[in-house]
Amino acid sequence: MTIAIASDHGGYALRQHLRTLLEAEGQELVDMGCASEEPVDYPPYAFRVAEAVAGGEADVGILICGTGIGMSLCANRVPGVRAAVVGDTYSARMSREHNDANVLCLGGRTLGPDLAAEIVRVWLATPFSGGERHRRRLAMVAQREGGGTPCCPSSNG
Repeated sequence: MTIAIASDHGGYALRQHLRTLLEAEGQELVDMGCASEEPVDYPPYAFRVAEAVAGGEADVGILICGTGIGMSLCANRVPGVRAAVVGDTYSARMSREHNDANVLCLGGRTLGPDLAAEIVRVWLATPFSGGERHRRRLAMVAQREGGGTPCCPSSNG
């Protein structure tokens, strides 16, 4: 599995920590920046990773900024990307199992390194369930993404 990873300055330290752990575990990483803790704008880094995932250059992506929110806002603008801000292992598992998230967004200023590492491990290890209701919901998202008609909530949960 190829993992594209990037951060802004607020996520730089956590990205370095996670890179070290993931490389030690044998994961294939493509680091897309940033180069230091000097302030930078997060959108270019988010778009690089999101476009790499959407274009098939990476299987999944990990984005880190101060909270993960800015990165997710940008990444979710790229068609085919399902980015989730995650702060616990349960949400990590559900974002993959139910939502088939392909980009994980983390907060470098909101998560400790040990919890972040555990979130990443759970997220990477969890497959999409493929359940009919989850596929149906993802199809609604994809329809909206492609400029189709807006999705309407269903009555069956």
